[in-house]
Amino acid sequence: MEIFPAIDLQGGKIVRLEQGDFKRYKDYSRDVYEIIDEFTAAGVEWVHVVDLDAARSGQRSNAEMIRTICRFEGLKVQLGGGIRNDQAVHDALELGAARLVIGSAAVKNWQWFEELFKQAELSDKIVLAIDARDGFVAVNGWSKQTQIPVMEIVSRSNSVPLAGIIYTDIKRDGMLTGPDLETTAQIIKATSLPVIASGGIRNLDDIVKCKEIGCQGVIIGKAYYEGAIDLKSAIAIAKE
Repeated sequence: MEIFPAIDLQGGKIVRLEQGDFKRYKDYSRDVYEIIDEFTAAGVEWVHVVDLDAARSGQRSNAEMIRTICRFEGLKVQLGGGIRNDQAVHDALELGAARLVIGSAAVKNWQWFEELFKQAELSDKIVLAIDARDGFVAVNGWSKQTQIPVMEIVSRSNSVPLAGIIYTDIKRDGMLTGPDLETTAQIIKATSLPVIASGGIRNLDDIVKCKEIGCQGVIIGKAYYEGAIDLKSAIAIAKE
């Protein structure tokens, strides 16, 4: 299992939202070099970067900070936020991202999403983000609720060669209330794709539970920044 510490960017700052609400955020005012040093010292191999501004507006205003993160030796970046068309895909790869996380654009235009996999250079580089409230998918930076059930998108995903699926329970994200293990387990049973748990991870016990149900990755955000999870210990559990 892989541990993905998260860096969420808003206005050039590292922040964490609560339940995906752009008005409810905490600015951690941390130096990105210091954070990356902590990641690499703990043995982190992947970092999950989300451009919150791009997720909301489609404009990549945090590009240079993302490029900086991508240039750190030995660290691979999984980048999400604002990847909505072919040009955005190209631009994200040009920044140095090893994987692209696509959510809203896939849900709203599945035909375009499937077409992406005809490009050989995108093999094993796309992760589908399924972000949900009360079992239904949300789009546009989590600001718009659809009536599409989570499991319908999971079923669609089995037809494309994804690098994985990230499932986030929006109500738990940034709240330190524990992940939605029940739905995550249902997704794992319904697909052969790697599933990454996200939203609400609060302690090492949550890491253990995610591993027990078969997750192949866990995204850690607020729990790291608040000092509730030691990354080195989390990685040790993941690699056992």
